[in-house]
Amino acid sequence: MTTTAALPRELRDFYENPSVPVASGTSRSLRQARMLAAALGPVGPRPCTVLDIGCGDGTAAATAAPLLAGHRLIGVDWSQDALRRARTRLRNAVRGELTGGGLPFGAAAADAVLFSEVVEHLVDPDAALDEIRRVLRPGGHLMLSTPNLAAWYNRGLLLAGVQPVFSEVSLRAIHGRPGSEVVGHLRLYTARALREFVAASGFTVVALRGAPFHGVPRALRPLDRLACARPSLASILLLHARKT
Repeated sequence: MTTTAALPRELRDFYENPSVPVASGTSRSLRQARMLAAALGPVGPRPCTVLDIGCGDGTAAATAAPLLAGHRLIGVDWSQDALRRARTRLRNAVRGELTGGGLPFGAAAADAVLFSEVVEHLVDPDAALDEIRRVLRPGGHLMLSTPNLAAWYNRGLLLAGVQPVFSEVSLRAIHGRPGSEVVGHLRLYTARALREFVAASGFTVVALRGAPFHGVPRALRPLDRLACARPSLASILLLHARKT
């Protein structure tokens, strides 16, 4: 998610294309939802407000919803096509941007933000985290997930002179790496880079965990699950931070 005004026309058209994938793996969604549910604890007299920013088609939020029962879950995206699909799965889904006009919420309006597979698509991730920090209450939770540039197989691919998985050099086709889907990744993070970036944006990092990638070939999935024990090697990085 980013402001459409800040994007070149080609990128705006790309992200509004219904054929571009807007959902990620169920395993990642469940792991992230469990982390958030544990952080929020039992539902109190006042339900927590959780924003799923960059909710896409709502699949991840719908997966998380049973674990967040009793809390108020709101999907947010700027793609009208994604929102149409999200509203078939979520009770609340609204249009919003992370830069430009900002999110349609007041300061300190949210107790937690789910930010799943979004930061790698952004032109200006610094402004995005500034806006997320604005809408979070003091001590509010940020649950961010993103592909790991230094995933175990990417280390081997680079040694072999092959473009890493998750990286893209074109919006039209895949060049020089395994895979067949173009998803519009603009930035990639290692575990260390992600920690430093989030901390520099005014958050305290609480935990960093790993999750498997649904696109790994079936024969390699046991290895991918094992790699989750060491987040720096995992396919997907799951970061929990709190607003400082």
